[in-house]
Amino acid sequence: MYCNCIYVMFFTGFPRERLAIIPASMDYILGLEDGKKPYLKAVTELSKAFALCSSLDEAIAIRDEVGFFQAIKVAIVKHTITERKDAVYLDFAIKQIVSKAVVSDQIINIFEIAGIDKPDISILSDKFLEEIRGLPYKNLALEILKKLINDEIKTKSRKNITQSRSFLDMLDATVTKYQNRAIEKSKIIDELINIANSFREAMKRGENLGLTEDEIAFYDALDTNDSAVQILGYETLKIIARDLVQAVKSNISIDWNVKESARAKIKVIVKRLLRKYSYPSEKQEKATETVLKQAEYLCVDWAV
Repeated sequence: MYCNCIYVMFFTGFPRERLAIIPASMDYILGLEDGKKPYLKAVTELSKAFALCSSLDEAIAIRDEVGFFQAIKVAIVKHTITERKDAVYLDFAIKQIVSKAVVSDQIINIFEIAGIDKPDISILSDKFLEEIRGLPYKNLALEILKKLINDEIKTKSRKNITQSRSFLDMLDATVTKYQNRAIEKSKIIDELINIANSFREAMKRGENLGLTEDEIAFYDALDTNDSAVQILGYETLKIIARDLVQAVKSNISIDWNVKESARAKIKVIVKRLLRKYSYPSEKQEKATETVLKQAEYLCVDWAV
């Protein structure tokens, strides 16, 4: 897999030179067609085999390389795979698994190694996004940006399922276009940055509309982009959202979503409110279910 990727400096260079090999090697693997999964699997199998014979001379002879492969695996998992419980931590420790020759027990920051100084990733700032755009390791830049946007959407929008779903769909569609070779690598990085900027602006919508975080979540649940719904007018939709928060909040219990009778009561309340404001009848069922699902996410805080 590494036949065209020179990593000898990892074993012979100075500490900073050794660290610089990590993002370059990650970029190489991520640039291979379907390279990530086979690499992770191969390193896992190699590690298992090495553990069984680590005391043999033949194994000792390759322990530094095994450690290097492990280091790259840890880096790829940490910085490009989204479905992990510890995904919020953007620094990773490369542990000493085979030899002191491997970079061990150090906290390594991929962004620092790549030349990005103290990135403000929590809000995907303009400065950070531009520095990501300028990274020489385009495959790595793409994977890191995709992961960070995905994590940011899930973290910030966990209380707004409509907005979260919309942006995750947008992210998936963009990545799919790239995978189908419909857009080039430089173009997808631009599109991902546009998604990040759009999401950042979307996070301000509640404040701009004069709605709280809970109210904007129900506002979005009303399918406000639908033309039939928009006839009601934004002011009326804002009133519905506020009334929904008040009505649902005052009628839920800790286990309302698992008790059929309690859930049915909330459903009746929601439908009654929608009818009160002449919400389109053909849209009411979908809106009601979305509001109920949204309430499930919010009720954890409300019922405390």
